[in-house]
Amino acid sequence: MEAPGPGFEFEEPIYELQCKLRDLEEQSDKTAEVEDSIRQTRREIAELTEQIYSNLTPWQTVQVARHKERPHTVDYVSLAFDEFVELHGDKHFGDDHAIRTGFAKLDQHKVMVVGHEKGRTYKETSACYFGCAHPEGYRKAMAKMRTAAKFGIPIVCLIDTPGAYPGIGAEERGQAQVIAENMYEMSRLGTPIICIVIGEGGSGGALGIGVGDRVAILQNSYYSVISPEGCAGIIWKSHEFASKAADALRFTSSHLKELGIVDDVIAEPLGGAHRDPHRMASYVKMYLMKTLNELKAIPTDELLQQRYDKFRRI
Repeated sequence: MEAPGPGFEFEEPIYELQCKLRDLEEQSDKTAEVEDSIRQTRREIAELTEQIYSNLTPWQTVQVARHKERPHTVDYVSLAFDEFVELHGDKHFGDDHAIRTGFAKLDQHKVMVVGHEKGRTYKETSACYFGCAHPEGYRKAMAKMRTAAKFGIPIVCLIDTPGAYPGIGAEERGQAQVIAENMYEMSRLGTPIICIVIGEGGSGGALGIGVGDRVAILQNSYYSVISPEGCAGIIWKSHEFASKAADALRFTSSHLKELGIVDDVIAEPLGGAHRDPHRMASYVKMYLMKTLNELKAIPTDELLQQRYDKFRRI
């Protein structure tokens, strides 16, 4: 539970208690009274964290979804999957680092993993364009998904992007068209597809790998047609109204479940996924195992019809 400092303004009360706990634990003479204070402070931290994270506003949810320590696709690949073999390139233009693809094992299941990657260091984020994929990234994703479908291998898509890359070069290479083609092709791939929003699910960038038999979202993630800043810039002509836009967009996990946009909400560890990535990865793995067992039992024709009906309803 310890942290170097309050990541967000709403976490300051938690940080103050953590500082108090650290001071107590560093005391050389731990009397019975000090030990009682340590136990009491730990309880207070847990209770306060649960209270705060159970009542996050939509804008606070966005902040948590963007936390710099929140697990990314590469973290889930290393923590939840085994024997990952990365596949590169779209055979047309290049290899987009904003989307990672590859074969992996999930216990007894062989799967194809496709996911957005933001990177952490400046060098990584520059190479990944902060998770904003170019057309070659979506073409790479589709090429690998077709390969998986050819061999009857289930597909796992991990969504974490503020949106597709909006640059001129991306538009010249067919950004909108390739996202539309991906959505169409994913709707008819004859293999189980599970999509999980692990952080940000922004606009067409998310939909480009977001059509599946099951669409789930982590508790403190969001999934939206536009970022709150983008919405505020269009509606109120200023990014200062981002929190107001977040309230209006109804894009949190509870809203999306209520609206029928997502099938499942995966609970996060106390205080968010960034506080315990290993536990979060175990939750994701358990969900994937359970869902894969369910989907593999459904005949392909029925699976495709259910997938089509699901998105027609939305």
